[in-house]
Amino acid sequence: MFSFFKKKVFLVDYLHGFMDIHNHILPGIDDGAKTPEESVAMIQAFAGFGVKNFVFTPHIMNHYHPNTPKSIKDAFELLKGVLEKQGVGDIKIDFAAEHMIDDEFESLMDQDRIVPLKKEYMLIEMSYLQASFSFDYAVKKIQEHGYFPILAHPERYNYYHQDPKIYTELRSDGIQFQLNLLSLSGYYGSEIQKMALKLINEGMIDYCASDAHNLKHLDAIKEIKLSQKTLNQVLPIIENTIQTFY
Repeated sequence: MFSFFKKKVFLVDYLHGFMDIHNHILPGIDDGAKTPEESVAMIQAFAGFGVKNFVFTPHIMNHYHPNTPKSIKDAFELLKGVLEKQGVGDIKIDFAAEHMIDDEFESLMDQDRIVPLKKEYMLIEMSYLQASFSFDYAVKKIQEHGYFPILAHPERYNYYHQDPKIYTELRSDGIQFQLNLLSLSGYYGSEIQKMALKLINEGMIDYCASDAHNLKHLDAIKEIKLSQKTLNQVLPIIENTIQTFY
């Protein structure tokens, strides 16, 4: 008998070997893990479903998380030492940053205080409340300095949902898109889920990542179920993320 209910599959079963390029695992420097112990617990939870490759990306956000290349490197070295002491092996780790396009960003660029991904990519974000006034200028400045801008979680900027052609314009300006895995579920709300699927359907997503801040996020990732059609669209994005950043 024909069934209207098509079987869904767990995304986590297809994440073995994944390269997570956006997360907040480094301890004590933003709104992610607070202690090295929490960081280790997150890494071990990831390893439980086969994810052992990470680029840690704490916020650089004026007034809230004013990190610097030094503060990020110090947190990285602290966590690296804890992992070695506890014998947590078989993982690959590196660090970069998630840069907020705010009133301090231009100064960061001029003073070379940015922390790129794999030396040539820059992960950037905006406020969820409104688009950054200087966003276009910031993107041009990023490109002039020889970096490829990657916009974190474009599906979560609700102010773009009413005018989706903006996404096409952003990509035509040379901006790449990184999707949050949790956006594939209803974790952030149904409207964000719809936009995530729309961007995937239109071939606009280049990379994906966890953006995990805590163990609760990891528990939610383990519960994500996708239709076979959506999974088939997501798998090449996962593979491109691995191929580009491993």
